[in-house]
Formats: sequence, structure tokens, C-alpha cells
Amino acid sequence: MANENPFKSILKTLEKPGGEFGKYYSLPALNDPRIDRLPYSIKILLESAIRNCDEFQVKSKDVEKIIDWENTSPKLVEIPFKPARVLLQDFTGVPAVVDLACMRDAMSNLGGDSNKINPLVPVDLVIDHSVQVDVSRSENAVQANMEFEFQRNKERFAFLKWGSNAFQNMLVVPPGSGIVHQVNLEYLGRVVFNTNGLLYPDSVVGTDSHTTMIDGLGVAGWGVGGIEAEAAMLGQPMSMVLPGVVGFKLSGKLRDGVTATDLVLTVTQMLRKHGVVGKFVEFYGEGMSELSLADRATIANMSPEYGATMGFFPVDHVTLQYLKLTGRSDGTVSMIESYLRANKMFVDYSEPQIERVYSSYIALNLGDVEPCISGPKRPHDRVPLREMKADWHACLDNKVGFKGFAIPKESQSKVAEFNFHGTPGHLRHGDVVIAAITSCTNTSNPSVMLGSALVAKKACELGLEVKPWIKTSLAPGSGVVTKYMERSGLQKYLNQLGFHIVGYGCTTCIGNSGDIDEAVASAITENDLVAAAVLSGNRNFEGRVHPLTRANYLASPPLVVAYALAGTVDIDFETEPIGVGKDGKKIFFRDIWPSNDEIAQVVHSSVLPDMFKATYQAITKGNPMWNQLSIPSGTLYDWDPKSTYIHEPPYFKSMTMSPPGPHGVKDAYCLLNFGDSITTDHISPAGSIHKDSPAARYLMERGVDRRDFNSYGSRRGNDDVMARGTFANIRIVNKLLGGEVGPKTIHFPTREKLSVFDVAMRYKSEGHDTVILAGAEYGSGSSRDWAAKGPMLLGVKAVMAKSFERIHRSNLVGMGIIPLCFKSGEDAETLGLTGHERYSLDLPSNVSEIRPGQDVTVVTDNGKQFTCTLRYDTEVELAYFDHGGILQYAIRNLIHTKH
Repeated sequence: MANENPFKSILKTLEKPGGEFGKYYSLPALNDPRIDRLPYSIKILLESAIRNCDEFQVKSKDVEKIIDWENTSPKLVEIPFKPARVLLQDFTGVPAVVDLACMRDAMSNLGGDSNKINPLVPVDLVIDHSVQVDVSRSENAVQANMEFEFQRNKERFAFLKWGSNAFQNMLVVPPGSGIVHQVNLEYLGRVVFNTNGLLYPDSVVGTDSHTTMIDGLGVAGWGVGGIEAEAAMLGQPMSMVLPGVVGFKLSGKLRDGVTATDLVLTVTQMLRKHGVVGKFVEFYGEGMSELSLADRATIANMSPEYGATMGFFPVDHVTLQYLKLTGRSDGTVSMIESYLRANKMFVDYSEPQIERVYSSYIALNLGDVEPCISGPKRPHDRVPLREMKADWHACLDNKVGFKGFAIPKESQSKVAEFNFHGTPGHLRHGDVVIAAITSCTNTSNPSVMLGSALVAKKACELGLEVKPWIKTSLAPGSGVVTKYMERSGLQKYLNQLGFHIVGYGCTTCIGNSGDIDEAVASAITENDLVAAAVLSGNRNFEGRVHPLTRANYLASPPLVVAYALAGTVDIDFETEPIGVGKDGKKIFFRDIWPSNDEIAQVVHSSVLPDMFKATYQAITKGNPMWNQLSIPSGTLYDWDPKSTYIHEPPYFKSMTMSPPGPHGVKDAYCLLNFGDSITTDHISPAGSIHKDSPAARYLMERGVDRRDFNSYGSRRGNDDVMARGTFANIRIVNKLLGGEVGPKTIHFPTREKLSVFDVAMRYKSEGHDTVILAGAEYGSGSSRDWAAKGPMLLGVKAVMAKSFERIHRSNLVGMGIIPLCFKSGEDAETLGLTGHERYSLDLPSNVSEIRPGQDVTVVTDNGKQFTCTLRYDTEVELAYFDHGGILQYAIRNLIHTKH
């Protein structure tokens, strides 16, 4: 049971002129010299452990582990962490609210008090992932897309509106407000909480991996699976391994013409090479003063792409200036600064700096950064702009892979002619068909947004145009962008080039790019062209942006405009003209590129605090369409069995008060055999529902017209759709099919080749277990709970991989799937495993006989035997395994809780 906090003696009062701000747990009052040397990011973990210490969920020995971080972190010790709040967006928010509603039902069925099921920490839910670019290149694109959005998602939106009323402690930001991470940065981020007179640092876990963007504001935040987030909402401490911290020293300043996007793509490549998976990265050094907060947020945003848990920027004067710019009150900013200074968590570069200890060190002179883009299939495959043309031709030649398309030499100069609404058009390999200024990575940064508008202005004045068949779009992350674009007088130039505002939310970067014109699509497919998308996003994995763009490049917003004007990625900007101007003169890249001073002047005169205040004062009031949604009353949800959006999942159907105990694997068939870098996009698609897929068949059987399929993400509240969408990515490569591309597999008893879902259902009906074989980095990409829930519903009992992405492994644990790692230097191939074998793993029925990270033996029906590491990394994860999953564990705990 919980006890009194053993650290109550260091609870101090924070004074202010004429009164006090409140009480706080004082780290200096511990008088421990080790604390002064801790990285700032570790101090946030320390304060949380001290404040929540009850010798039950959080113990004194956990506090000591964190204080002794310098010695304990290399040992991979486990600590509990209780974040201050939870951040959801709608795609993950819907299943989270579905699960909460289900848990209320389960609690009621087990005789408990269903109203105990409420978020115990503040939950911010921003509806931002449903903007599909149906209409672009139009003055009224925003309204038109919003109307489509509500037609498709009315049921989902009404469910979330019900949740905001039925559950306490939950703020829902309506659709059309912006992208969750930009809204978090500009409005939701507290930096320091004052709850009932107790001050403590803001910290957040979110159900999107780019939650890390808030690290740029000095708020510790990172992405977790929806399953972990739900447990945190219910007051469960997160179990985590105390991370190493990489110190990243910045010096110098960016050269003229170099953007924050160029910087983040450079940092991403450096940190991927350094190896930062499972670690925090903390930035420091004199170069920090040269980085605006928006630039810091851009770098923090891409933490998942460089593999770190966080890319953290401690609070300093730049942070305080940004808080004032974004409309936080003077009183709030004063409280934040006073608290952080009192607890020695504020960086003042005017004072001598205490040398901090880091696990490893890396450095970058900002002056060494050069213009670049990343692609064509991974965010960390950076290409300097000056090398782009040569790199593109190498990609055409190279065998199929992350940097190759294997286009025969004789086909590389192919030209496909087509008719675009009466205008003759032609396409070649590398021609741009989607150009999108999108994604929180960049739309929260006024310098690159206004920079793109300056490029557009210069291009328009010189008479350049964008080809009409290129799907151009601009999707700001908040209404503030529109306000400063209008004040600058530059939006009209973006409009002239086709970059009209299409909506406020995640678009192209999440796969919501909408359809490409049929004539363009036919030209691509009939001629097997490698068409290109250029976007200012953070993800460009294959099949994510659009099924027909095989090459996808991440670039700064100004470069997105430049490539749209050029119409191709097959160009050397230094030597080849971008186009021909109105007087017949060749126009080069350098003719349209603004200087840093030009950009800074426009930012200074156009981005004002009143814009942020006006935008966010009205944010929770919604819009007429949201306000007109009618919702049921009552705290238990009335499930509609006919709904294809919101469906009661089967997780708790046979749940009893007693935990079921651990399970092994018995004579399991291999459902899929994968290579390296299988992403959550492969496992749980976020894009459109393919017309020939099991999910499409399910929807059509229920009278849903193909044009109303919507995306997988929008149907995450329906387990029947999502189970059918699991492993339905059209680019999936399953070794059981000899390298054939497509979402199918083999049913071994009959040797039939069917969809993955159909094979999985056959095995389930026959009573057979299944497993998955995989290579390195299994589950990389966005954190998605359905990438674990889906396989669980398909009957998968274990995944054997060379390595797992951090969040995905914890999600598998949360859903009761056993994660197994091959021993170092081994994998399915070196062990001679083909996937045609049947696999067995015996585990004790008593969880106390299993140790975190222990070795286990897997045997096959053809006599092979090999050792794997059981990737339950902590005692808490073993408790989840014992209970059949994290949600079952939480329900049983709440039933036994007296208060």
C-alpha cells in the first residue's frame, strides 16, 4: 500500500514579491553533489520520482538509482516514471477512448465501480489526423476539405465528443484547429505545472512518436504506444530503463541560405550513425543562442527518425521569449523561470556553466551544415543538394532497396505522354507529382514557412509556374500560420503557384495526400514510372505518402516550392535552370532563394503575440459543424453493433478476476517471414484502404461504398477493420513468397496463397498458434497500438527478430505477444530458418520463475534448436504478461484499490 512521501522534508515554499507561487520539492535541499552534474533531462525524471515516491509504486531506491545516474545508467536499471500529462491525437485517441469505454463495461461486469475508470492525469486530445487533401489548388479548399472530413468522420468525432463529456480530466481540441504537436508547442505545453499549489515540471507521453517536438520547449516528452498511454492515464507508473544521455554540443551559426530543415536532416544522419536508440539526446553549447525555439522544436520533432527517446533542449532565455511570443501570461512565465532557477533546472548562459556528465559526446559546428534533402525511402538517407542529380541516377541504377529502384538503363529516359484536362503533359522518372508543405516538423517554424513564401514571391515575379498536374498543398499546423502569412502579404504568391491552404492538420506526411489525377495515375502505372513526392515532413517510408510515389523526399518548405517549380528531382540546382521566366530568360535556383536576413525581417514584422492569443482563445469552442454534433448522455457507451467506425473490441470478453498466467508457444506456424526495417506502416497501414483488401471486402459487405472507405487511421476504433488491415500494406515483402511484393502469405497445411488475414483466421479456427520471423529494427516508424493489437487479434503469439524499435516492443508486451530477440550475430538466415518450420517455446506457468531478459530455447519440428533473449525488460512487464496485457492488469488493480 502507498505510504507517506519520505521526501516531505524537502518540500519548500517558492516565494514571490508579495506572496508565494506555491510549494515544490527542492532538489538542492537534498545537498547531494551528484545532482549538480546530472543532465537536465535526468533531473526531470528525478523530480518526478521524488514527488511521487510512496514506497509502493515509486520507491526510495528508485530515487537513488536516478541520483546515481552516472553509475547506474550503463547497467540498464529499471525505474518507474509518472508523466505529468498524456497527449493524444484522434487516430490514437479513438482507440484509447474505446478501450476506456470497454474497461468501464468490464469493471461493471466484474462488480466494480465503473466510474473509477477515468484519466487520473490531465489528457489533451487534439483531433488533427483526419484532413484528407481531396481539394487542392482552390481558394475554398479549407472549407471543402472540412466538409468532406465531417462527412467521413462524423461518427468518430461524435464518439470523441461523448468521451470529452463522459470522462473527467480530458480536454478535446476540435478538428480544424491544427496539428497536435504544434498546438502542444504553442498552447498546451505548461513547462511548469501549478496544481493545487504544488509546482512541478511539465512532462508528457503522447501516442504519436513526434510528441518529442515539445522537448524543444524544455518539456520532457516522448511517444509511447496507445497501450502505455492508457496505463499512464489510469495512474500506472511507466516502467522504463534509465536511459543514457548523449551530449550534443552545438557551436557557430548557420550559413546564409541554410534552413532549420537542412540542420535537422544533418543531425538525424549524425545521430543515426552515432547510435542513440533508447537514449536521451541533450543539446548544449554556445551555438544554442543562435537557434530559435522553432528551430529547436524542428530538431526535437525528428527524434524518432534519429532513434532517440528524446532530443532535449533545457529551458533558457530563448524558451522564455517564445512563451511570451505565444501568448503565455507574464505571471506564468515569471512562475516558470522562478521555479526552474530555484530547482537548478534553468540554463543561464550569462553565468559560468557547471560541467555536466554525459554517456557519450557528439559535436556540430552549425556553419558546416549545407542545404540537403533526405530520401528516397528513409528519413536518415540525407543527400546534399549539390549531389542530388548524381544520387538520383544512382538510385535508378541500384538494385531494389532503400537507395535503389533497379530501372534498366534503356528504360531510364522513358517519356510518358498524357492529357491533363485538355493540356498535353509528359512524365519521366523522377518527375514530381506531389509537392506538399506539411507536417508539424516545419509548419511550426515561421522562418521556413515565410521562407517558402519568399521563394514563391520571387518565382512569381520572374514568371515561373508550377505544372498544373503537380498536386500542391499547404497544410499549416495551426491558425497562427495563416495570420502571419496574411500579415506578410505573401500568401497570394503561394496561392499563385497552387500552394493554397487545404486544412489545419496532418496531411501528406501521414498518407492523407488524397487522390492523384486519374490521367497522371494512369501514366505512372502504365509506364512503371518512379514518380516523386517532395514534402516538408518527417516520414518518407515506402507506401506511406502515396501508393504511386515510389520516391519520396523530405525537404524544407522553400525547397518543396523549388522542386515543384522544377517539376523533377532529376536536376542539379547549381548548373541547371529551374525554369524559363516571362522574358524567355533562364531562371536558376539562386535567383529565387532568399537570404537569411530577408527571412528574419519578414518574421520580425509578421509574427506577433496577439496572433497566438487570438487563435488559442477560441480553440476549444470548435466550429459550427463540431458544435452541431449530437451525442448520447451517460457514462457507459451504447455500442452500435452495425457501426463500421466504433466497435466494442473483444479484449475483456472472457476476463476473470484471476490473472491467466504466462503462456508459451506450441507447434506454431510462421505467419510471415520478414527482412530488416519492417515499419509500423507495413504492419498497420495508415493510408487508404485498398479496393481488393480484406478490409474493403468487410466494408462492402456492410454496404459501405468504395468512395466512403476513408483511411485505416480513421477506422482505428473498429477492431474488425483494423485486424483485416494488419499486414495489408501493398509494398510488404514476405520471404515465404520468395520475395514477391504484396500482402499475402502461405497457409502451410493446404499450401494455398491467400491474404494474411484469411490465413491467420484459418490458423485460429484450426486452433494453431502463429509466430512472425523478422530482421533488425522490427516495428520502426510511428508508434501505433494497432501494430500490436492487430497481430494479437490475428492470433500471433510471438515475434522473433534481430532487434525491435523501442515503442513497438513495449506495445507487443502490452498486448500479450512475446518479443524474442535472436542472439547477437544470429538471425533466421544464419540459423537456417526458412519459416516453413513449426516453432515451440516452453515457459513456466508461474511468472515468478521468469526473469527479465533471460535466455529461452526455441525448438522446431525439424530438429533445430536455438536460443533467444526474452524481451520482457522489467518486472512490471512480466506482471503485464501474467495478466494477459496491460489493460487487464490496470482493471484488476483498480478493482482492488479502495480509493
